[in-house]
Amino acid sequence: MTDATAPDGDRASRRRRRWRIALLSALIAVVVLTTAVTLGGWLYGRSLDHNVKRTDVFAGLPDNRPRDVVQGAMNVLLMGTDSRDPAGGGNARSDTLMLLHLTADHDHAYVISIPRDTWVSVPPLTGANGGGGSDPAGGTMAKINAAYAWGGAPLAVRTVEKYTGVRIDHVVLIDFAGFQQVVDALGGIDMQVDQTITSRFPPHRVFTAGTHHVTGAEALDYVRQRYQYPDGDFTRERHQQEFLKDLMDRAANQGWLTDPVKLNGFLQAVTRSVTVDSGFDLVGAGLQMRGLRASDLTFLTSPSTGTTWIGDQNVVMPDTARAASLYRAVADDSVAQWLAVNPTPSLIPGD
Repeated sequence: MTDATAPDGDRASRRRRRWRIALLSALIAVVVLTTAVTLGGWLYGRSLDHNVKRTDVFAGLPDNRPRDVVQGAMNVLLMGTDSRDPAGGGNARSDTLMLLHLTADHDHAYVISIPRDTWVSVPPLTGANGGGGSDPAGGTMAKINAAYAWGGAPLAVRTVEKYTGVRIDHVVLIDFAGFQQVVDALGGIDMQVDQTITSRFPPHRVFTAGTHHVTGAEALDYVRQRYQYPDGDFTRERHQQEFLKDLMDRAANQGWLTDPVKLNGFLQAVTRSVTVDSGFDLVGAGLQMRGLRASDLTFLTSPSTGTTWIGDQNVVMPDTARAASLYRAVADDSVAQWLAVNPTPSLIPGD
């Protein structure tokens, strides 16, 4: 059965699975691609920079945005979508969000996953997407992923800034189609499967516990799974972040950053998939991030008190006090100090 003939619910379910996976490549684009374009040479990096699709995400945002971060630090909002149209709208949703915070000394980055069902206040649409009229959507409490559906990337930025109090410097969106190409450009990756499961999606692969070398299609299939686990989306988030570290380790250990052919294949795969804000300088970011490796990333999840039902919606309720203190630390570039006082296990064991 194709998407064109499948029932609406089935198509929507497949789209949601794609959106969650797509964000992983966005994070790769920020941390790995920026490093690679720098190592690949300034002129070559500039040519790739010009090839990346861009959108004016910040147009029409209000003046009362959060203050700038500490000089030298950087905050990047990573969003996955199956639509290359940054205007979003319709049924398009960015069902996975990550906030990447690069410290002012450029020695470490913190990646905070914001669950797609987080119950937040979504600002009114007016002005969020450059429009001047009044729209029926927005201006209400909703799951955080509704913002992209109602007002595209601009409203998503406004919503995240309102929720976190952190000013977003850059935005990266990536579509689903590029995910497998990015993995396959590296010749696959080694991935740890923590328990034996059978995929819920055709061709219903069986993933046995242990370490396996997987292709892009296999990796995508594995990190889609959630219904086999008691905590569903939270385990899937952890698997997605484990995948990112596996990919970065593969890049560093196999030496592909110094292999012109492999490097070019990877960069072309990513640049065909990614869309960034109009002011994002990939080479400049690469210079800031060139020393980062997988061990320099700390993965967290936005503090919550668990799930509950609001009407007919199952939502994630924020832990308001802990979330506020964490995001103040992001704005102040003091996440390491926050973690020392608020020990929070990384989503990835061993960090």
